[in-house]
Amino acid sequence: MAAIARFGAIALDSRDARGLAQFYRALLNFEIRYESDDLVVLRGSGVTLTIERVPDHIPPQWPGNAIPKQMHLDLFVTDLDVAEKAAIDCGAVRAEFQPAPDRWRVLLDPSGHPFCLTVPPGSA
Repeated sequence: MAAIARFGAIALDSRDARGLAQFYRALLNFEIRYESDDLVVLRGSGVTLTIERVPDHIPPQWPGNAIPKQMHLDLFVTDLDVAEKAAIDCGAVRAEFQPAPDRWRVLLDPSGHPFCLTVPPGSA
């Protein structure tokens, strides 16, 4: 069976996308591939890490679970419509809120974890 998508990126939320990206850039020696106030894309060692600005982000509580750990997967696809249908056929559910459906689609896995289908940054 052919893959529906290919692993794209690990996405982290932050109130300060650029600040957190600088931290991971220094820590991992990753290269900045794209940068704006809302999104920074880092790449290194075959891994893409995106830092996305979420103005009301609340950091997770550790070791407690009152505010659980937070992250989601970005999966790169060539055709959003085809990939969305295939993911739904596998058991995903389309999230009600779609902030930018022309660029990425938010779906929920069978346990309710959100993930995004998206075209790779810079490919459109």
